[in-house]
Amino acid sequence: MTLLLAGDIGGTKTILRLVEKEGDKPLQVLHEALYQSQDFPDLVPIVQQFLSAAQQQLDSTLSPEKACLAIAGPVINDTCVLTNLDWSLDARHLEPELGIAKVSLINDFAAIAYSLPGLGKEDLLCLQEVTPQPEAPIGIIGAGTGLGECFMVNHQGHHQIIATEGGHVDFAPRTKLEFQLLQYLLEKHGIQRISVERVVSGQGIVSIYQFLRDQEFAAESPEVEQVINTWEKETGRREKTVDPAATIANAALEKRDRLSEKTMQMFVDAYGTEAGNFALKLLPYGGLYIAGGIAAKILPLMQEGSFLRSFTQKGRITPLLKKIPINIILNPQVGLIGAAICAEGL
Repeated sequence: MTLLLAGDIGGTKTILRLVEKEGDKPLQVLHEALYQSQDFPDLVPIVQQFLSAAQQQLDSTLSPEKACLAIAGPVINDTCVLTNLDWSLDARHLEPELGIAKVSLINDFAAIAYSLPGLGKEDLLCLQEVTPQPEAPIGIIGAGTGLGECFMVNHQGHHQIIATEGGHVDFAPRTKLEFQLLQYLLEKHGIQRISVERVVSGQGIVSIYQFLRDQEFAAESPEVEQVINTWEKETGRREKTVDPAATIANAALEKRDRLSEKTMQMFVDAYGTEAGNFALKLLPYGGLYIAGGIAAKILPLMQEGSFLRSFTQKGRITPLLKKIPINIILNPQVGLIGAAICAEGL
C-alpha cells in the first residue's frame, strides 16, 4: 500500500487529497479538504494542517510517500512562483519540510491533461462532435481565476504533456466594441499591453462589465450594481465578501439584466476567439478540451452558438477548425485526479 498526496493549488483556493494505492486496485480517496489560499503565507502550513486533520479523522499515523501538486503558474525545474498568489514553491525544499520522499510540482493544466484518460462520458459535454484522430495533438484551455493552456503530443507511443503560459499572450480585439474595451483597460490600468487573461477569466468578466457600465451601454440592475460597488470598495483586501463574476453570470443566465447579458456575450465571444487562436497553432485533431472553473457553470451560454462561431471564424482556414472535436470538462476535480495519477507514477 502506498499513500499519495495530491494537490490543486490555485490563486483562490487550495484543495488537497490523500489517496491510497494498493496493487492494481483503483486509487482510493482517504481524505480531502479545501482551504482559502490567501489565508496562509505559503503551502507548508496548509499541508501540515491537512495531514493533522486526516490523521485525526482516520485515527492513524499517515506518512505520504509521494506528492504531486498542481500549481496555477509556470513550473520550471520543480519550482514555481504562483501567478495570482504571492507564493514561491520549490519541490526540493518541500520534501524535507513536509517529510515526503518525493514531491513533484506540475502546472495545473498539465494535471488536467494527466486526468483525461480517466474521464468518462458523464464528465464531458460535447460542443463540436468530430471523431478524434488518435495520433494527433490534444489541447486544453480553461478560464477561471486566470486563463490556462496546455497540450499533449504523441511521442514514441506515449503522450508528452507540455505546459504553456498561453493565457498571457496579447488580447486581440476583433470588433469596434472590443477595440474600445482594449483602450479602456489600457487606460484604466496604466499599462502598455493587455493579456487575453485580463478578458477571458473571472476578472475579465468583471472588467467587461465595468467597461460596458462606464460606456453607459445599459442601466445597471440594483442587485448587480450593489455587488459590483461592494467588490470595488474591497479592492486590495485579501478577503472579499462578494463574487461579482458569478453574480454577473447568473444574472445573464436568468436573462434578468441586459448589462450582464452583454457582458457574458462579449466574454464567450472572446473565449471562443482565443480557443480558436490556440487551436490554429496546434491543430488538436485529437480533441480540444475546455476546462477551468467558468465554462461548466455557464453551459447554456457556451452552447448557444457564439463560442463556436468565434472559434471557427478564421477566414479561409475555417474548415480546419470544424474538424476539431471540442468537449467541455464537467468534473471540477480533474486537477486532483490528474495530480494523483502523476504522483502514482513518480
